[in-house]
Amino acid sequence: MTDSVQKAVETQLKNIQERTGKSLTELYSFIKDSGLEKHGQIRSMLIEKLGMGYGDANTLAAVFLQPNTADSQPPAGEDMLDTYYAGSKVALRPIHEAVMTEINKLGEFEISPKKTYVSLRRKRQFAMLGPASKGRVELGLNMKGLDGTDRLLPQPAGDMCQYKVFLTSTDEVDDELLGWIKTAYASAG
Repeated sequence: MTDSVQKAVETQLKNIQERTGKSLTELYSFIKDSGLEKHGQIRSMLIEKLGMGYGDANTLAAVFLQPNTADSQPPAGEDMLDTYYAGSKVALRPIHEAVMTEINKLGEFEISPKKTYVSLRRKRQFAMLGPASKGRVELGLNMKGLDGTDRLLPQPAGDMCQYKVFLTSTDEVDDELLGWIKTAYASAG
């Protein structure tokens, strides 16, 4: 089964190559030759030296730092989800994939992989998605003007997202959830 996150990352990597005029192998060599090893340093260097946008530089740095990427061909893309959804969290992966399938229908956006979740961005972040504790997937949404519910949980000012929704089943990827996702997507655009 093709993973929607993998497709989005591959699309972003393809766009990065088009915008820079460099292949992934050339970009990986450029990063490796810099001697930088920390994500933030690599991201900053790509922005400064190649004029990349934050999202592209962030994604390329994250992909480069995945095990074996620096010395091999571009990653298979599944590695990110394999890391997030390992061990006791493996059963949560279909929920993540169901949410990403629906988000991919909305249009273009960037995926910035983090250590334990993916950040989804247009002009700014509209969602965060990844496994949470207690056997559930956490979807963070950024949008304003909605009243919280038992399901749509408002977050304190200053948090990474304005609302959170916890999902324990693919059945919860329903019209209500999709409405919130569409609102967040539209507000980031």
